[in-house]
Amino acid sequence: MRIALYQPDIPQNCGALIRLAACLGVGLDIIEPCGFLLDDRRLRRAGLDYHGLGEVCRHRSWEAFRSALWPNPEAAGPGAGAPRLLLLTTGGDRPYTDFAFAATDILLLGRESAGVPPEVHAVADARLVIPLRPGRRSLNVAQAGAMVLGEALRQTGGFRSGDRASDGASDGASDQAGKADEGADR
Repeated sequence: MRIALYQPDIPQNCGALIRLAACLGVGLDIIEPCGFLLDDRRLRRAGLDYHGLGEVCRHRSWEAFRSALWPNPEAAGPGAGAPRLLLLTTGGDRPYTDFAFAATDILLLGRESAGVPPEVHAVADARLVIPLRPGRRSLNVAQAGAMVLGEALRQTGGFRSGDRASDGASDGASDQAGKADEGADR
């Protein structure tokens, strides 16, 4: 499973997705040009110290990304073992909750300001949408990516057993929540 960001505009969203990918053990592709410098301090701040912990691949263009993942486009396609490109888009024709994910899928997120161009829509194997209440336009791209990635990992068994949940590690917030729950029982 991988996440791909198409020409991201906002460094904080990119940093949050770098952190998400590192924490959940998925690769992240950044398709340039970006609307910011990749060494931007806001990107570093949002990603905290996770930049070196994940697999992040930069691609200088959409064509470079496609060439890196599908070096022989004639061999790609359903049943060929090639990864599927799944576009998350407000113009999607299928809810992500009704989609059967595969462990080799690539979740493509468009620019915050403009999505992706028609030629990218045209090559997507599926165009998935997050069902929203009427009159709501869209979610933040990092939130949308996290939601769909979580469902994709759940379906494919991609959450690694033995990770944080069972290793005895915790953070202060969950420790405090546990103490609050204990107090409510008294």
